[in-house]
Amino acid sequence: MNNPLTTTDDVQLLRRVSEHDRQAFSQLYDRYSGVLYSTVFRVLNNPDEASDVLQDVFLQIWDKAATYDPALGKPFSWALTMARNKAIDRLRALKRRYSFIEEVAHEMEEETHAPIPRPDEVFTQEQAAVIRSAVATLPLEQRQAIEMAFLGGMTQHEIATSLNQPLGTIKARIRRGMLKLRDSLKGIV
Repeated sequence: MNNPLTTTDDVQLLRRVSEHDRQAFSQLYDRYSGVLYSTVFRVLNNPDEASDVLQDVFLQIWDKAATYDPALGKPFSWALTMARNKAIDRLRALKRRYSFIEEVAHEMEEETHAPIPRPDEVFTQEQAAVIRSAVATLPLEQRQAIEMAFLGGMTQHEIATSLNQPLGTIKARIRRGMLKLRDSLKGIV
């Protein structure tokens, strides 16, 4: 019967992994993967996501093995902390993604129930001219984002990508611009 590896053996394995020793990496994987997978799975409760995170953790171990400092803790604790942090990061990202998908689905549902206005219900030529004038008074960034969204038919994400700006910035520009338009067009349109 083989003796289980000790912390000293784990430190040596990590040192060898830092030198890109594939055999040492394979041994470390065999030693830690089961427990790390279980930990990640408990956080995510999804086998596919847990497998992806486990792969990310071992890639990080391969890349950062040289940064491990035995004075700060055991190799297993180092790897476990890495796995837990990656799992929590993935969980947060999944929650943001699901929240965004829900938001978009809700917006699409609202759009499908909105009545289509008749041509005579939209705007007169005078009202359209007033709207164009009000839009022209907006700061360039707000006007550009609003025109891309409402005239170009682009999503906020597409606008952010096109302008190489964060999505939150684009959302804020559109919102501020729309509020300014609302205030300047109050009672006119």
